[in-house]
Amino acid sequence: MTATGRDTLRSWAKALRDTARSGVRVERAALTPLIAVRGACGVALVVGLALWLGTPALAVSSAFGAFASGIATFQRSWRPRPELALGAAAGLSASAFLGYLLAGSPPAFFALLLLWSFAAGMAWAVGPVSGVVAGFTVACMLIVVTLPGSVPDAGLHALTIALGGVVQAGLIVVFPIRRWGARRDALADALAGVADYARRLRHDPVAPFDPQPLMEARSAAAVSPRQARRRPRQLRGYRALAERFRPVLASLADPVVGGAAADGPERDRVRELLGAAATVLDSTARAIRRAEPVRVPSDALDSLKVPADGPVLPAGPARKAALRLIALSEEAVDAAEQPVEVTAGGRPPYLRRPGGPSAVAVALRAVRRELRSDSAVLRHALRLAAVVAVGQVIGGWLSPEHGYWIALTVVMVLRPDFSQTFERGSARLVGTVAGVAVAGVVLALARPGPAVCAALAVLSVFALYLLMRTGYSVVSGWTSAYVVFLLGVVGQDWAQTVPERIELTLVGGVLALLSYPVLPVWETPRLRDRLADWLAANCRYAAAVVHTWDRPAQARPRQVREAQLDARAARSEWEQATARAGAEPVRHRGLSRRSAAEAQSALLTMGRVTMLLEAQPTDPALPPDPGAEQFARALTAAAGPAADALRAGVAPRWDTVHTALDEWRRNSEHSEGVAVRVAELLTDALDELAAAVTPRPGPTGRRGQQPGPSSGPSPDPSSGPSSGAPPG
Repeated sequence: MTATGRDTLRSWAKALRDTARSGVRVERAALTPLIAVRGACGVALVVGLALWLGTPALAVSSAFGAFASGIATFQRSWRPRPELALGAAAGLSASAFLGYLLAGSPPAFFALLLLWSFAAGMAWAVGPVSGVVAGFTVACMLIVVTLPGSVPDAGLHALTIALGGVVQAGLIVVFPIRRWGARRDALADALAGVADYARRLRHDPVAPFDPQPLMEARSAAAVSPRQARRRPRQLRGYRALAERFRPVLASLADPVVGGAAADGPERDRVRELLGAAATVLDSTARAIRRAEPVRVPSDALDSLKVPADGPVLPAGPARKAALRLIALSEEAVDAAEQPVEVTAGGRPPYLRRPGGPSAVAVALRAVRRELRSDSAVLRHALRLAAVVAVGQVIGGWLSPEHGYWIALTVVMVLRPDFSQTFERGSARLVGTVAGVAVAGVVLALARPGPAVCAALAVLSVFALYLLMRTGYSVVSGWTSAYVVFLLGVVGQDWAQTVPERIELTLVGGVLALLSYPVLPVWETPRLRDRLADWLAANCRYAAAVVHTWDRPAQARPRQVREAQLDARAARSEWEQATARAGAEPVRHRGLSRRSAAEAQSALLTMGRVTMLLEAQPTDPALPPDPGAEQFARALTAAAGPAADALRAGVAPRWDTVHTALDEWRRNSEHSEGVAVRVAELLTDALDELAAAVTPRPGPTGRRGQQPGPSSGPSPDPSSGPSSGAPPG
């Protein structure tokens, strides 16, 4: 075997070993017993009614509808839980009925299964929740079509499946548990993240900041007009405060761009202010999470005052940042009594979430955007449809009665990316064997009747809902036990069910795992594209901020804010891509681990110094600054070609940006010194990026190294650019 072949085998072996370990790992998680009880009661109600008024087969259909609708409400989504339950039930009901209508014609049913599986794969374009729920509809089609005996009977089964979702939605409305709890947690996490940032700045003035909690809080803040009227007062305004805190904290701590001295009484005062602000933010986060009044220690409030003998910080940007931080802290404390309403340009004081027809239109646009040859979602949909079809054929050959379990396993295992697919595959294998074995032993020893089997199924659902966050292997185990107990309701023999289910699940899992290398969706070759997108977004953000120094009286904060959000989204896409690429067995040709880390460091520095310039207040009375306008135009013009060069594997050039900076320096008497200093740091960061992605000889840059970093949002600051401002 050649050296290349051995390297490939080692890469695959390592990737499979790591993903298998990650899949079967059981994690500690906060349990929600009341929510689990509510979901299990929904399953118990519909199963009990179906057994009392109908047949065991009808009870299985109703149980599947209530179970899957309950699973949908546990997914990570900011939409109301009743909507998720009703939407899941509608999809499950439609798939079951259509499947039965065509079940008598194997070619027609096979075509429907192909089309439905492809649509379920494309649903990942809308989001993970839509993808998971769509997968359940395929599973429902495979299972429930074997139960009815006629078309009216199939309609009755579809109605009972829908009833399961209606019951779950009704229980959520009648028995709300910690209403607005997820949104409270998201907002509290954002405030706590800013507080942690303030504490780290006390010891590291250029500490990195992770914007992910703020992005989550923004997603959570999007509500419908009806929700906005009912939203608790504590959830209004604090997110905007957290956004305003972050640049002020960074500006106060930074010793390079007009900040306080690195040592001495000034730095001690900065640390005192940062610690007090962190205490205020933590107290506010705790109050929002627990829905209680804000209680701030008196010593923190005392620190957030100008000393009686005068300010410690000298006049300049540092003192301005300190005064703004004191004002923001007072605003955060006052907001506990009267939360701030943020309005701008006549827009409503909240982020509007599309609903109804608007949501459908947004989903269709998302799917349409993914209908291209290089789309990861489209490749996943094609792979899912093909493998489900192959699994259905193999299942019909191995076991005409229960062969659908192969296709069912494929639907539950396959995901758009490699790591999730192999993690879920290993977890499902371990969980299924354990769950089926335990449930089979219980049925063998107790030999319960239909009512007892239904009760055991409800208990399995309760355990599943309770342990939902602990790991997919646990979820698979309780799901398998639940299915075995349900099959006991309709009288299927455990001795036949258990071994056959294990065998067919193994076949389905292996089929799903083998299908990924045939039509892969690797993230590793797309890393340069993600890096180029982040670079272009950062350039737009920096240009928008510099433009505010061109004509301060005509500044457009909304344009800066939109550019900042785009830069955050691009950074998040890069971090997720590097995390997924780190788990893949393929290698990148041209972007080494070291190059990726250095490029990330340069872009983080670029974002940080742009934020520092944004934090500096501009005086509308200042005259226009032609140097700022020229630099912003040069940066905007160079962004597109630089991103294209990065995608093509060529080092980007910044000649026009350097020329504009030199011109600005020559006319610096028309500008504030801090703006020119930030422009210098931005240019240094761009040069660091170009050097990082330039191919280099030697062991650190040899072809074939797997890229990173995947361990966190930012690399070690000690490896950052040498521009005077380490990455943040």
